[in-house]
Parts: sequence; C-alpha cells; structure tokens
Amino acid sequence: MIYVNQTISIDESEIKEDFIRSSGPGGQKVNKVSTAVKLRFNVARSASLPEEVRERLIRLSGRRVTEEGDIVIDARRFRTQERNRQDARERLVALIRKASVKPKSRIKTHL
Repeated sequence: MIYVNQTISIDESEIKEDFIRSSGPGGQKVNKVSTAVKLRFNVARSASLPEEVRERLIRLSGRRVTEEGDIVIDARRFRTQERNRQDARERLVALIRKASVKPKSRIKTHL
C-alpha cells in the first residue's frame, strides 16, 4: 500500500513500473543497466480514488495522461534503479495530494 493521506491509499497492484535505459553519460555500464523507471497508474480505472479527486488529477496531469487514462511518469534523475523508482512514486503521490485538495470557490470582490 502507498499512503497518500488519511483517506487515500493506493494498492501497489494498480501501479505498473517498467525499467528502461537512461539517456546521458554513464561510463562503462551505460548500455548494460536499465536504471530509468517509467511508472504507469491508471486513473480512470482506479478504485482507490474518489470521483472528484480523479477528475482533478486528470486535469492537473495534462500531457502525462494517455487516452486510456494512464498517468505516465518518467524518472531518470538518479543513477540507481531503486532511487528512480522512489522518485517516480513520490512524484505520483505529490500529484495525487495536490489533486485531493479541494480548490477554494472564488468570491467576487467587485459588484
């Protein structure tokens, strides 16, 4: 389980992670080790998210959402696979936390 806040937690079976080769310099192991992570989370079919959070999350994700409703996060900042995996999950949790905050309704100040 990945805990987002007190009310929302995501089952790890809803997340799919693929390990790919990272671009850029890497020395002798550059063509041998797949350290970058491509994380996929299907927002449209997730049972863990309330409906209003799901809608805000799709809106906030922008280009990261596919037509099937998957959020795709690429993590390739670090040299180790495990650290990139943590980074991708942390970015997903931060995005869901941001979507779980209900926006304030605007109050007109001028009549």
